[in-house]
Amino acid sequence: MTDAHLPRKPRIALMGEFSAGKSTLSNLLLGARPLPEKVTATRLAPVWMSYGHTPAYRVLVDGSTEPVSLDRLESIPVAQTHVIRLFMECDILDLCDLIDFPGISDPNMSSEVWERMLPEVDAVIWCTHATQAWRQSEAAVWAMMPDALRDFSILLITRYDKLISDKDRRRVLQRVRLETDGQFAASFPISLVQALQAGDDYDKWNASGAGPFVTHLIDMIENLTKVAARTDRPLYNIANGTAIPDPVRATIMPRRVQRMHDTPQIRASETDDQVRASS
Repeated sequence: MTDAHLPRKPRIALMGEFSAGKSTLSNLLLGARPLPEKVTATRLAPVWMSYGHTPAYRVLVDGSTEPVSLDRLESIPVAQTHVIRLFMECDILDLCDLIDFPGISDPNMSSEVWERMLPEVDAVIWCTHATQAWRQSEAAVWAMMPDALRDFSILLITRYDKLISDKDRRRVLQRVRLETDGQFAASFPISLVQALQAGDDYDKWNASGAGPFVTHLIDMIENLTKVAARTDRPLYNIANGTAIPDPVRATIMPRRVQRMHDTPQIRASETDDQVRASS
């Protein structure tokens, strides 16, 4: 979206600790790798992805900009970089912008690198690894988020397939939902790798947990689009108590989402047995 008179698109951050699945989630949503094969997003400053074919550039902490080479992204000094801007022509970016944050717990990276990007955010998809889900360090970071942003955000319990037994799956899901009650709009267990491998197999897509998650994500984007149309301020900057608008059905959806949009949605309030059956 390049016309300054048009409403801005919602800005959704991909966040979580190191190795929680953010890069795999980005690949799933975009339908392609946004970065070259050898480049690791976790070692970069936040990467802001938008629709288009503008050459990549970085915004320095002083507000100036300079072009960057995709093959040399990892040589960019993180401490001096506010954000890296990438542009792609893909379905999800026609609906919203995605901002891929580095891992919040990386001991080799100052938290200032990602904290200074938070004021740009409307909502978060937070990835937490199922085998060590919702650590205290994650809860501490999430506690700083304003309610207006939480009202739209999603918690993904990733690598859910790594929990072998049904008992373990029920236990982790119950604990995480109890500890995060009221802090996210919804939470979903998911295997991102299985979702990527599903291809056009709808049964495998739904079994991975991606079906209900993507259905909810589209509803969230629809609501955020209405909010973005009436304010230039991202929700991180809006005072608590911002009213949530009524859903407005989007007219453009990614092809995968169009195919899956009519499938039954699993709500966050459904029983553990129902959720387990979809994972």
